[in-house]
Amino acid sequence: MNKKIFFRLDWLSILLYLLLVSFGLVNIYSSSFSNTTILFWDLDSLVGKQFWIFIACLVILPLVLAVKSNFFEHLTYIFYGISIFSLLGLFIFGQTISGATSWYSLGSFSLQPSEFAKITTAMVVALNLSSFQNDLKKNTHLLKIILFVSLPMFLIILQPDAGSALVFMGIFFVLIREGLNLKFLFLAMGLSLIFIFTLLFSPLNLSLVMGFIFFIIYNLIKRRYPKTKKSPFFLTLIIGILFSFSVSFIFNTIFEQRHRDRFNIILGLETDSRGIGYNINQSKIAIGSGGFSGKGFLNGSQTKGNFVPEQETDYIFSIVGEEWGFLGSVTLILLFVILIFRIIHKAERHTSSYARIFSYTFASMLFVHFFVNIGMTLGLVPTVGIPLPFISYGGSNLLAFSLMLFIYLNFDANRLDY
Repeated sequence: MNKKIFFRLDWLSILLYLLLVSFGLVNIYSSSFSNTTILFWDLDSLVGKQFWIFIACLVILPLVLAVKSNFFEHLTYIFYGISIFSLLGLFIFGQTISGATSWYSLGSFSLQPSEFAKITTAMVVALNLSSFQNDLKKNTHLLKIILFVSLPMFLIILQPDAGSALVFMGIFFVLIREGLNLKFLFLAMGLSLIFIFTLLFSPLNLSLVMGFIFFIIYNLIKRRYPKTKKSPFFLTLIIGILFSFSVSFIFNTIFEQRHRDRFNIILGLETDSRGIGYNINQSKIAIGSGGFSGKGFLNGSQTKGNFVPEQETDYIFSIVGEEWGFLGSVTLILLFVILIFRIIHKAERHTSSYARIFSYTFASMLFVHFFVNIGMTLGLVPTVGIPLPFISYGGSNLLAFSLMLFIYLNFDANRLDY
């Protein structure tokens, strides 16, 4: 790494990265502590494995920064192809853990290809969007992007791993930034609301309510704009009604029973604090017991008693809430928010469309992970099994998000030359 790159580095993002990973190691240590001292570099411990993955990331950092920025652009399709083949290979050579065939076993370590598919999908989206010159009004351009994103999503859903597949939906935010018509955003929001309200009420009752709402809206707009046509409103209403009547099929066929149960608990349709709702209930107890300043490092009773399942991975925020309290939780959230906005701010300064779109995709995926993970530990969104980047235990996730950050740093440091 030459001196020019060194002084151009986004040191604030690097500092935030180091703080987040270090805090993650501390909480992983706490999750597995049982009155016996654990060495941070002990490969037989969870924190030891995570520590050495972190060291490997720091070794990789200067290597990623040393290559020319267009290296990633030129090899995008090769990287994307490798990631697709690695996902396909799971159905033959994959290891099944917790009902999902998502890992390759490599001795004491496991490799999860879906984490690296996020990087390559971000790259292929950036390459294609940049070649369209922001012209997403053409259906062929939009369809091409949808196919590139849907292929890894489909393979990941088959594992099955709905949580990892959900992260790819973050690319929708990137499409909006790059010129996608806002009607698609409103359509997605509308369908999401219809899905939720159909679960709460019957499709027939919801259809009657939608018909009444559309009638009122149409007449209000008609008074102001007499030339307004009825057909777009009628077509939208028909789509909404048809989707409402298909929700039951989607919910009972596509979603697994565990996902259906979690939706029902979140929406208040079921109460089950000992069964499927146990994780969420124990997580909220742990976070609530931390109070304002927390119980202190290694002093969390819920953590030490292992009352929260998967507390070192999906539910690690419960440890933060219990041992570090409201102050620690808010601080962690602020670190993520600052990092995400920093990436977006830097992305807007790029002259290269490829670099800008990749950076935006990275920020979007990071946001989805952050929002869903913390939301599910608080019982605000259904549990779908998404780790908290840089914090949760998981070598593949740490390595993948570190690589995305390093590529972003490369683009930013070479912004004036790329």
